[in-house]
Amino acid sequence: MEHLMAVILAAGEGKRMKSAKSKVVHEICGKALIEWVARSVLKAGIEDRVFVVGHKAEQVKECLGENIQYALQEVQLGTGHAVMQAERFLRGKEGQVVILCGDMPLIRPETIMKAVRLHRQSGNSATVITADLDNPAGYGRIVRDERGNVLKIVEHKDTNEEERNIREVNSGIYCFNIMDLLHSLKELGNSNSQGEYYLTDIMEIFVKKGLKVDAFKVEDSSEILGINDRVQLAEAAQVLRKRILEEHMRSGVTLVDPGSTYIDGDVEIGMDTVIYPGTILEGKTKIGENCILGPNSRLVDCVIGNDTEVANSVVIQSSVGSGTHIGPFAYIRPESSIGNKVKIGDFVEIKKSRIGDKTKISHLTYVGDAEVGKNVNLGCGVVVVNYDGRNKYKTVVEDNAFVGCNVNLISPVTVRSNAYIAAGSTIVGEVPENSLAIARSKQEIKEGWVIKKGLRRKE
Repeated sequence: MEHLMAVILAAGEGKRMKSAKSKVVHEICGKALIEWVARSVLKAGIEDRVFVVGHKAEQVKECLGENIQYALQEVQLGTGHAVMQAERFLRGKEGQVVILCGDMPLIRPETIMKAVRLHRQSGNSATVITADLDNPAGYGRIVRDERGNVLKIVEHKDTNEEERNIREVNSGIYCFNIMDLLHSLKELGNSNSQGEYYLTDIMEIFVKKGLKVDAFKVEDSSEILGINDRVQLAEAAQVLRKRILEEHMRSGVTLVDPGSTYIDGDVEIGMDTVIYPGTILEGKTKIGENCILGPNSRLVDCVIGNDTEVANSVVIQSSVGSGTHIGPFAYIRPESSIGNKVKIGDFVEIKKSRIGDKTKISHLTYVGDAEVGKNVNLGCGVVVVNYDGRNKYKTVVEDNAFVGCNVNLISPVTVRSNAYIAAGSTIVGEVPENSLAIARSKQEIKEGWVIKKGLRRKE
């Protein structure tokens, strides 16, 4: 089978973004623009990929990683010039190369596959992906002859009045026969308004040589949306978010209000889960079946079991078991592990701690750097005092322990299994198994003290 590869152009400066970052590393739905393009190419079955980098190249490389083929375009002299920088990766290969822009995150893998299939079946030397736009301003126009054959692509700035009325536009995505492309790159010139080497001029060169040039027109014009500024970034995010939400709904997830729900591209959600308005699911979050999330919850890089509810809460880089209830207004910080059938109630904060099955931490409690066992009760206002101003220490509360309200556990400290701690205690030493710890002063009453001090309140 013929070799198939891709060259992804990511060297442009992107001045209209008005940013210190490379345009292609700006994110939508949890991934950089260039990552969405790379992902579509990979899903289309193209593993041999070359990324042409230039402006802010180090940022693009940091985004994509080191185990990637890179070509450097030190000076940006147009798309044709960018492809020239990747020539060494093309030489000696028989087959096709798909060329894409790194700022087109909406292109679908299926579209790439269909274009390559058409290219091969039709015996084309070049195939360009196109779309019809009601407002084609800014896009290169597809110029055809009277029989509908593609003659050339004319950049918008170089169009005449007749060409400006053409609605079929160039997406900037092409499939070329590698050998034909290599031979014709040498003939590219820069006699245009920009003084650049346009890859689009290859089409006219091919036609003059008698090579077959064709177009694959997409029905959904949003696929060819390129990102040049923050407005287009937001437009692309809206389109992509809609796709993601629809995919989850078709997979059995209920979204009470899709318009106020935000889900990143790598999030997995089990069927019969219900997501209420204002919920944000980010990163590689994985949600089980029959869960209830929200309203107004945020989960980042989390794993959530089945039948779990997270209400008005934040969970970050942590795991939560099945049948557990989180919130409202709870905060689960990174590196925490919450077991099955646990109750984490209102205004509870868990930081880098492990909470065992069936434990209840119902309200107004802070647990940091701790290991809490199974079936433990932490009363209202319990504080794990894990920081001495310089170092952080660990607290252990073993299975079946009961910690009363307003207790301070001064780390490092251990509360053994089945121990009880009286409300209002400050615990600084180990509490043995099956014992009761009381660490508070004896109540003292001074009769008439208010009158003697003249502090009696008047209405």
